[in-house]
Parts: sequence; C-alpha cells; structure tokens
Amino acid sequence: MTAHDYTALLPLIILAAAPVVIMLTIALRRSHGLTFSLALGAVILAILALLWKPSLSSHKLTQLLVIDGYAVFFIGLILVAGLFTLLLSYGYLNIHKESREEYYILILTALFGSAILVSSVHFASFFLGLEILSVSLYALAAYMRMNGLCIEAGIKYLILAAFSSAFLVFGMALIYAETGTMEFFRLAVKMAPGVGMKPIILVGTAFIIVGIGFKLALVPFHLWVADVYEGAPAPVTAFIATVSKGAVFAIMLRYFMQIDMPHGNALAVFFVCVAIASMFVGNLLALFQNNIKRLLAYSSIAHMGYLLVAFLASGELRIIAVVFYLVAYFIMTLGAFGIVTVLSGKERDADRLEDYRGLFFRRPWFAGIFTVMLLSLAGIPLTAGFIGKFYVLAAGIGSVLWTPVICLVIASAIGLFYYLRVLVVMYTPLPEAAEAIGYSMPAGILALSMLMVLLVGIGVYPGPVLEVIGTIGALP
Repeated sequence: MTAHDYTALLPLIILAAAPVVIMLTIALRRSHGLTFSLALGAVILAILALLWKPSLSSHKLTQLLVIDGYAVFFIGLILVAGLFTLLLSYGYLNIHKESREEYYILILTALFGSAILVSSVHFASFFLGLEILSVSLYALAAYMRMNGLCIEAGIKYLILAAFSSAFLVFGMALIYAETGTMEFFRLAVKMAPGVGMKPIILVGTAFIIVGIGFKLALVPFHLWVADVYEGAPAPVTAFIATVSKGAVFAIMLRYFMQIDMPHGNALAVFFVCVAIASMFVGNLLALFQNNIKRLLAYSSIAHMGYLLVAFLASGELRIIAVVFYLVAYFIMTLGAFGIVTVLSGKERDADRLEDYRGLFFRRPWFAGIFTVMLLSLAGIPLTAGFIGKFYVLAAGIGSVLWTPVICLVIASAIGLFYYLRVLVVMYTPLPEAAEAIGYSMPAGILALSMLMVLLVGIGVYPGPVLEVIGTIGALP
C-alpha cells in the first residue's frame, strides 16, 4: 500500500488501535477518568485524521473498501455522534457501580464497525462491519448487569440481530450464486434495468431488505425494538438510535443507488408499503406511551419511514434529502436521549413521563433543550427537523411519490400530538412533595448545549451543511 492509502485509512487505523491501547491501559491501571480521556482523544484524533485527508475523490483501497466523499462524510457524522455519546456517558457511568472502563472499548469498537460499514462496496466488508457493530451493541445494551431490564434488552437485541444476519447472509448467498460477484459495482451491471432482474436475484434482494429492515426497526420488523430502547442504558440507547441506524441507512443507500428502481418495480412498491406502515405504526404506537424511551423508540420508527420517502425519490435531491435528514435526526435524537441521560439517577433512568412533570420549574435549561429537540422531531419551523422534512417532501413531490408524501404529512400531524403531550407535562407545575431525580453531569450539559446550538443553527441557516453535503458528490 502507498502512503496515500495509509493516509486514507488513518481514521480506521486509529479506531482499530484505540480499543487495544485502552485494554492495555486497563490491565495496568483502572481509572475511569483516564479511560474516558483516552477514548475521547481517540475519537477526536480520528476526526482530525479524517479532515486531514488530502482530497474527497474516490479512493478505492481494496475490493472491499472505498474512501470517497460519501464515506468520509458518514464516517465524520458517526464519529461526531460517538463524541457526543462519550460526553453523555461519562457522568452517567460515574453514578453507577458497574465496571466503567470496558464500556469505552465497546463504544470504540462499534464506531470502528460503523466506519467499515459506510465504506463498504462489497458484501464481505458489509457483513464484517455490520457484525463488529452489532456484537458491540449486544454487550452495551446489557452493560448494566444489575438491572434486569438491561439483560433482557441485550438478549432481545441479540435475537433480533441474529434474525437480521441470517436473512442478510442468505440473501447475499443467493445473489452471489446467480451473479458470481459480491462487489456492488459489478452487481449494478448485472442487475441493471435493461438486463432485467432474475427471480433468484429478486428473492436474494428481498432477503437483504428484510435483514436491513430488522436493523432499521422498520415495520413489520420492529418487534422488541421498544423493549431494547427501554432496557438499555440511556446513552447506549442514544448510540443505537443514531450511529447504528445511520450506518445501516448509509450502506443501504450506497447499495441501492447502484440499482435503478423504477417506481413500478416490485422492490419500489415494497419500500413504499414499508415506509407508509412505519410512519403510521410508529406514530400511532407512540401515542399511548408513558415511557419516554419507548415513545422515542416508536418515534424513531416513524422517522425511518420519513427517510424512506426520500430514499425512494430520484434525482440529485434524493441524496441531499436523505443525508440532511440523517444529520438532523442524529442531532435531535442525541439531544432527546441526552436529556434522559443527564436526568437519570443511580437507581434507574429518568424514562417515566412523570419524571418530567414540572421540569421547567426545576431545571429550566434542560426543559428548554428538550423543548427544542421535541419541536424539531415534530418538524416545527426554525429547527433542523423542519428543514429536513422540507427536503424530504421536496424530493418526494419532485419524484411524483404522492401517496407516500400525503401519508408523511398525515403521520407528522399525528406525531405532533405526543410531542406536545410531553411538553405539556414539562410545563405543568410540580407538586411540592415530589422529588426530582438526576445528578449534575458537566460533560453531559456541555454536550446538550452544543447539540441545541447545532439544531437551531442548522434550522435557521442550513447553507453550510448543504454545501458540505454537496461535496460528497455522486456515488460511484
């Protein structure tokens, strides 16, 4: 490999080496502060290495990986999300008795798997990255071993991921048996509209979509997702909802961008049905939740449905809509779960709706941040969520996807109700006898403040983000 190859691979090398360094450090001395500092430093170093990359032109390192503008952007997005997760996690872990140091190894390993995933142009690296990410998440979901819900969340996530992997591997095997290749570029040629899609390839692609559906928690593959979100530690839930889903959606977009799906195509019809079902089922189930983590879990299902509308569109606006909405989704989801994290106590997470009653009168700064996050999730103007939905609707209307677009508008109106329900509880005076849970977490407060500034800043002035998205170029 040339020096240029190593430069392009530097962020991945840092993410691969950091867990080993931390393991050796733990063997010599257990220190939560030291381990946190090493993990934070590794992520910052990986971000700087990514920015140091000489150019965003496509740089194919092997048959498995390509470092192009698309990969660089999503690796950067994932690393920034990982940075905020670490900041939110430090104070949260400080108040628990569990071994804290190994947590950071798992976070870094998951970030490494995500980076491999978004750089993949081959089924082998696709599956490898996905499994590195998933195995780390099993352990993270069950990390608080003294909590029965965490163990349950880890087991359920393991079962869901096993189903997903089985469908993915079988689908990949069917496609390889028919085409003789696992490279995305070559598959695009063999599956081009003019060539025609053979039945076995169609079946294999359907299996891959089902596997991805489990990872993205799309309807009807969303079983147990709310249980996993409820049981996992709050910062881990934020990580799963953003980094995991963002990486999988990025690889799905890269893969299916190679294959032109006409609107009448069977795959396109299937995606339309899944998008509509996810939007309505996610929002309707969220209406009846009194647990904030479960409410946000069903909300995330609906948001994946919104993203599918942009994914189904055509033209240049398709990538802009998907990528911008993912950026907005990362910020507002990290912020919403971040509030749950910083308000959580030693005994349990602050996930009950009643925990937020009178929050404005107890902790007005947190109430203000949570308000902005919820309004953005609802798509209210002057927030990143509104701009994101605007681009999704523009992409859908431009591609004449009237049915999904109309369903998106109706589903968004339904979603507004349960977001406002949480806001009403927050601004309702708290009875004098009630006690608030939660501890002071300076790192978490800093992270939340930065997320709120980003959310409002992008909502008011989205130009810089759109310019950066424009630099990722067309997919090869």
